[in-house]
Amino acid sequence: MDWQFVFSQALTQAIGPTMLIYALGAIGLNLQFGYTGLLNFGQAAFAAMGAYGLALSVVAWGLPFWWGIVVGLLAACVMALLLGIPTLRLRADYLAIVTIAAAEIVRRIARATVWADTTGGSDGMRGFSEPFFEMIPWARDTTWSFLFVSMDNGRLVVDFGIFMLQYSYRDTWVMVVGWALVAVILTVMAFLIHSPWGRVLKGIREDEEAVRSLGKNVFAYKMQALVLGGIIGAVAGFVFALSRANVQPDGFTTDFTFYFYVVLILGGAARIFGPVLGAALFWFLYNILAQGLIQAIQAEVVPPSVIDSTQVGPLVFFLLGLGMVLLLIFRPQGLIGNRKELMFDVR
Repeated sequence: MDWQFVFSQALTQAIGPTMLIYALGAIGLNLQFGYTGLLNFGQAAFAAMGAYGLALSVVAWGLPFWWGIVVGLLAACVMALLLGIPTLRLRADYLAIVTIAAAEIVRRIARATVWADTTGGSDGMRGFSEPFFEMIPWARDTTWSFLFVSMDNGRLVVDFGIFMLQYSYRDTWVMVVGWALVAVILTVMAFLIHSPWGRVLKGIREDEEAVRSLGKNVFAYKMQALVLGGIIGAVAGFVFALSRANVQPDGFTTDFTFYFYVVLILGGAARIFGPVLGAALFWFLYNILAQGLIQAIQAEVVPPSVIDSTQVGPLVFFLLGLGMVLLLIFRPQGLIGNRKELMFDVR
């Protein structure tokens, strides 16, 4: 078994484009759920607004790429307002019901055959990502080397001897932009959370009535958190669509939202770096288990009568699910979370 290859593949995914998608989506949820106590079970809908807003603007309406970004962000804002206005004055479970329903409605609309000529239906949409990749500041045939990092013909390679990370020409650009977005969003969130505005959000999470008794407009603060978290979710949708050069409705199922929650809970809710740590660890564990089992089957360390390659995926998710159950039992606050941060007021 080539454990060096397994470790390298897992580490490659732990800081790669897919991890960035889930980190960004979980950062938005962290603002809503972690800091404000809003039960948003429709983060996939906000990601879909961003992805389809960009794709429709460029492909169907012929708008420039940057206008597509603006349309996607505005669509996420509008969705947050439509969901928040009728529900945020009520109990927390109303928002949960409405958001999970909204996510499925968005997916069904995008999948509907009646608008397939515009949205692409179940086949999705392509042709919107080229302007993004045309912005790459280095040439495809760029060659350079610095210490353990090199680029040859557009492929980025990080070689430390014990492991090697390799990324394609396009994945490298997605990572550069994605990590820059994560850094900017986390910096802005750190300032917001440690400001008086952020302290009000924490107060709403812990005791909404007490904050209201101090004269604060609880509804307005909740709406602001929902909108900002939705905008960050739309940014995750941009990265999701651009990294795959395709946007498809079945990529935005309710599972997408629940993976965001897994990442957030694993890293630690109401912690600035919790979503990033959770996303990196989740994808590292997923890939090291999947690649390790596949290598063990190919080397016949694990007999085919016990498990074959087609059963690896379900087994890995079972093991990760079991790990999450144990984490919630013995450390519900996550890896770097604080147990007190989970004391929500959800009346």
